[in-house]
Amino acid sequence: MASAPPPPEVLPLSAAETIASYAIPNSRPEIEVTQAEHRIRLINAWSPAIVPGTRVLELGCGQGTATQALAEAVGESGHIDAVDPGSLDYGGPFTLGQAQGHISKGPIGGRITWHQADPVTFLQQHPDTTWDVAVLLHCIWYFKSPDALVEILNALKGRVKKVLVAEHALHATEKAAIPHVLATLARATLEAHRGDSSENIQNPLSPSGIKEIAAKTNWSLEAEATVVPDRGLDDGRWETGTVASARFLDVVEKNVQDERIKLLLRSARDAVLTALATVGGEVKNAQTMDTWVAAFVPA
Repeated sequence: MASAPPPPEVLPLSAAETIASYAIPNSRPEIEVTQAEHRIRLINAWSPAIVPGTRVLELGCGQGTATQALAEAVGESGHIDAVDPGSLDYGGPFTLGQAQGHISKGPIGGRITWHQADPVTFLQQHPDTTWDVAVLLHCIWYFKSPDALVEILNALKGRVKKVLVAEHALHATEKAAIPHVLATLARATLEAHRGDSSENIQNPLSPSGIKEIAAKTNWSLEAEATVVPDRGLDDGRWETGTVASARFLDVVEKNVQDERIKLLLRSARDAVLTALATVGGEVKNAQTMDTWVAAFVPA
């Protein structure tokens, strides 16, 4: 049987430089370009869910890295409501407020409305508003617990036609991405034992875990796929580096009391270092794990 044709391309990868130009300029513009390329691949994997004219509710927009790509995809006739509960003073080297404000002043600013709000509260405050799709792109792991996703999916019922998800797959097609998988689990274990944690890995739900929650909240899986990130995407190196660093052990000692958990975390870090050794032993050789993309529709 012949394989199905690939979904139509919404954005070409060549649009990445334009999308990256909407962000605040920094000393390493290639980072913004690579991040934009990754998000283009995710949007294309969801195709044809997002096209010119689509009305998007983006939850967990952060500084707007994905928002920029979404705004480019929906064009002048589409619109993005970008929601994030984070403080506008949070983030570095630029804060959420600075990053979002800069985007608003640019060519795509009119396509985006920013909302500093908890997603469920925002939906409750706008009971008559509907959108074509809701997007949760690399944000689920920030949630404090799976219950947050349950509440969001319940709140989205009747408000959107589809829910589009993109999150780390906990799977590594590339050998050099195995350290990233192990590092995220080590980091998540540590953060689970820190009451004051604000790290970006809080709730490392797997694709199976997300699908289970979707089913329980009456959302049906319409399609799913795996995107293998480009070698240049830095997320894997950043997150692997935080665990490979000796500082990780210092944080463990200061924040974890149970000796068994300490042992678990030290061994988890050793596993990261062992995996790194298979790709040259240096963090710079680590790659980012696969991204799982999925579309859900009301059951």
